[in-house]
Amino acid sequence: MNWFRKICSNLTLKSHWFILLVSIYFTFALNCAFWRFIFDTVEITNFSVFIFALSLPFFTLAPVYAFCNLLTVPYMGKPLLIFFLIISSAANYFMYKLGIYIDADMVRNTFETNAREAFDLITFNSILWVFITGVIPAALVAFTKVQYSTWGKEIIKRLLCILLTIFIITGFAAASYKEYVSFGRNNRDARKILNTVNYTYSTFRYVQKQLAADKQFKKLDENALLVPFADPHPTVLILILGETARAKNFSLYGYEKETNPLLKKQDIVVFDEVISCGTSTAVSVPCMFSNMGRSYFDATNAKYTENLLDLLQNVGYKILWLDNDDGCKGVCDRVETRKMVKINNPKYCKKDYCYDEALLDGLPEILANIKEDTVIILHTMGSHGPTYYNRYPDEFKKFTPTCDTADIQNCTREQIINTYDNTILYTDYIVSSAIDMLKAHPGYEAGLIYVSDHGESLGEGGVYLHGLPYKLAPREQIHVPMILWMSDTMKRWDYVDYDCLKKEAKTNIYTHDNLFHSIVGLLEVKTAVYKKDYDLFKNCRTKELFSE
Repeated sequence: MNWFRKICSNLTLKSHWFILLVSIYFTFALNCAFWRFIFDTVEITNFSVFIFALSLPFFTLAPVYAFCNLLTVPYMGKPLLIFFLIISSAANYFMYKLGIYIDADMVRNTFETNAREAFDLITFNSILWVFITGVIPAALVAFTKVQYSTWGKEIIKRLLCILLTIFIITGFAAASYKEYVSFGRNNRDARKILNTVNYTYSTFRYVQKQLAADKQFKKLDENALLVPFADPHPTVLILILGETARAKNFSLYGYEKETNPLLKKQDIVVFDEVISCGTSTAVSVPCMFSNMGRSYFDATNAKYTENLLDLLQNVGYKILWLDNDDGCKGVCDRVETRKMVKINNPKYCKKDYCYDEALLDGLPEILANIKEDTVIILHTMGSHGPTYYNRYPDEFKKFTPTCDTADIQNCTREQIINTYDNTILYTDYIVSSAIDMLKAHPGYEAGLIYVSDHGESLGEGGVYLHGLPYKLAPREQIHVPMILWMSDTMKRWDYVDYDCLKKEAKTNIYTHDNLFHSIVGLLEVKTAVYKKDYDLFKNCRTKELFSE
């Protein structure tokens, strides 16, 4: 490092040149995704658009330059610039390589992630990228001697520079007003890939929401009651939460590769069109268990409100949450929870993750000892990327060649899809096995629902993983599989016409909003928050709920 220090010791810049160079670096070198978006989006069809395209670099540079003029002050300026350089370098990598957008929900995902998820994203290529584009420039900033004028002169120069940037922005906006208005109207989410504005603003919005949340805990319905149809059988429902499973790759949905060889043999209902509440676990999972519906759902407020599990527990159901993903996002905070990583069964677990079979280990014993109405949630690791190859044992490596790295953008499309399809094949085994375990107890009024929290992009349009803003999300991220199995006992005593349900599932469009009300109805809970219109069983019951 001495040689680097020696080279840098000769670097001396006056403050105005230092600020300009840093601003240019932030605007162009750390905005690869933004400029790629501009190149792909702006089509020069006439002279006005040509002038607009020429002005964009200056229009983008100007506010960055103004910000750096405010930021770069003695003692405080360099540490802040170094911080922004490192963060912006990492953000630049993920936006450019994986096609992500950074908004308040993505910031929420970042704050709520854990070490395992974070390390899955840290690869040699990402480290090298950040080192070259972030660490080295940060070191240059640290060692460069910045010559400041007297306070009076420095303030005058900064004010003049900021006024100049305002003049430039105003001038370009006036000259290409129609083009800027049209571009802004048609590309409202472009700011979510504009470094460093995106994560700075989104972090502010995230913190603002946290501070503004009403933290007084709310009950859903204190007068809710369990009003079951008269029958002698305990009710047992297994709800399996899929992780990052998209319907497109399920052979049950017409996919050309056989990814559901076991489930196709089960007598199940396949809901053809189910749309997720969000594009990330941090939003979708709490939304699935909420009665708010996607239109009114707020992940921050949901933390201070009871959910479906609370309601069921309050009326007498025993709730057990078995977790093999990275937490329940607050949904299971008030019910019995067992985490597979903490149990750490060596047969299924490796260091900080477990195969989903860990969820099935011990499940037969749990089912055999049920004495009361029970709901069991299996929160799977499913198809969580980017390390898809870590989601299934070797015996499920059916589709080859595979992508055995976290740098999925460097694999061929065939390798990525094959690896992902193996995760779906393994999920097929998990869900089918749980159904078989329920079949071993014909005396239970038993049912199973499998539904994924959101889908996944596998390189379509240069986008990988998930978490895009909902308005921009491709179908692959929001079209999710949902499957239902019911025992003959449940069909009979819940008065459900199974054939009717299968027909409805083929023709209707459903969303995660249906889950809350459908389960409330299926489990015969009488509550003011139940909405019959959202109950997917409503048209296929041969006897009305709460009719006695």
